[in-house]
Amino acid sequence: MKPLTSRLLFTIGTVSLAASLLIVSVGNAEWSFWNPFAGSASSSSSVAEGQLPAPPSLPGLLPSSNEEQTVSVVEKAEPAVVSVIITEELPVIEREMQTIPSPFGDFFGGTELQVPRYVQRGTQKQEVGGGTAFFVTEDGLLLTNKHVVEDDKAEYTVLLNDGRKLPATAVARDATNDIALLKVQGSGFTPLTVAPDDQLRLGQTAIAIGNALGEFRNTVSVGVVSGLQRSITAGGAPGGAVEQLEEIIQTDAAINRGNSGGPLLNSRGEVIGMSTAVAASAQNIGFAIPAAELRRVVASYLQYGRIVRPYLGVRYAPVTEEVKRKNNITYDYGALVVRGETAEDMAVLPGSPADKAGLKEGDIILEVDGKKLLPTVSLLRLIQTKAPGDKITLKVSRAGKELAVTVTVEEWKE
Repeated sequence: MKPLTSRLLFTIGTVSLAASLLIVSVGNAEWSFWNPFAGSASSSSSVAEGQLPAPPSLPGLLPSSNEEQTVSVVEKAEPAVVSVIITEELPVIEREMQTIPSPFGDFFGGTELQVPRYVQRGTQKQEVGGGTAFFVTEDGLLLTNKHVVEDDKAEYTVLLNDGRKLPATAVARDATNDIALLKVQGSGFTPLTVAPDDQLRLGQTAIAIGNALGEFRNTVSVGVVSGLQRSITAGGAPGGAVEQLEEIIQTDAAINRGNSGGPLLNSRGEVIGMSTAVAASAQNIGFAIPAAELRRVVASYLQYGRIVRPYLGVRYAPVTEEVKRKNNITYDYGALVVRGETAEDMAVLPGSPADKAGLKEGDIILEVDGKKLLPTVSLLRLIQTKAPGDKITLKVSRAGKELAVTVTVEEWKE
């Protein structure tokens, strides 16, 4: 057989190309021959001459019910979330040139030198920080973080979602937690509802709204509840105040500087927490103060006009496997009364209710009024359910013996 000539190959290629064009250009030919969306509803229908096929119905092109729910929650919550602007009267420093005699005589061509100096030219109000807050009553009461409004010398202004700016006053600060209350004059504000219970589950939706970076107000981020009942040490700049926060919610919803004091919402639009801190060395590990604390603070202020904090006066470590092993403890529950790493971190605060009742370092508090101290039932939480003046009975293990100790709870005063 003779090999095919180049002319014959060209002819075969041309005929093949014409045949393929004929197949595509036939007016009533079905597109399923080459349709990239074959298998969809549109693949079995014919296409009229001069018309394009209908777009395929693909999953994800329309908002899901979960997305619609999130959008609805945000739309309803936005009017209640405000940006907090912090201003302070600061000195105005200007640079000017000063003429002084030259210490070198006229060696450099003159007997005088021009040197800069800095002088104060009065003071002026300057913005020094920002945060977030949200309404909890219609008459202008807002929740925020204590570290947002901790400066008594600063002035606070809230920027509403509709663009209005209102002066605000810090009316209460929690003595031992990062919670504070702001008040603005007016009525008819849209409050958020703080969740009436604490039935949180890992993996449930968490929606954060806040004034991210003090610049992008009402920024929304969505994640899940990543952890429960965390204990963290929160602080700001090096050398600043730090706080030990317990039973904190962990979330992967993005929380940035400026989000402090913003709400963390569930899929029903209820406040399950208030953004308060982030893990600086990690990504998407944020923390929020739980709803139970927020409810307690608001109720206390509405009843007493201040935040009343009951306290016991002990420093303790929940009994875990590690604590049990290091301290040779036989119990697998309870709270070990223990001192901290410095001399100031005493196990029992002098003059406190615990001190008056005779509690000592090394005691293991097992129960409060018959309730065992478990990972889900902390000593802090049980004490916070009490009011100043309440008498409670503690079941305590001391040197291998169990005893009952009666303590009268008092109000913490800074």
